[in-house]
Amino acid sequence: MPRASTTSDPFNAIAEPRRRHILELIADEERSVGEIAEALELEQPSVSKHLQVLWNVDLVTVRRDGRRTLYRTNAETLRTIHDWCGMFARHWRGQLRRIKAHAEENK
Repeated sequence: MPRASTTSDPFNAIAEPRRRHILELIADEERSVGEIAEALELEQPSVSKHLQVLWNVDLVTVRRDGRRTLYRTNAETLRTIHDWCGMFARHWRGQLRRIKAHAEENK
């Protein structure tokens, strides 16, 4: 099965660590490209490219404020990723309960 494009799949888009850092930075507060670049100590063109990928897969929203362009995470698309990851969290909680029960039986 061919791998989905980074520009069409949110999961592939967040596989890049810098994009995850950008999402973490703008989760609580919208920021401009310059603010993101400064905070993460990255070059502005690099941040712009990462933001374009995140925007293409709907992980960020864009708002104009005069001459500034501000970015923020898109909670709806992130919920899809969160829900999918939650399936594995339930699995690991079940695994940990079984390990604990096994350990307590062997005391």
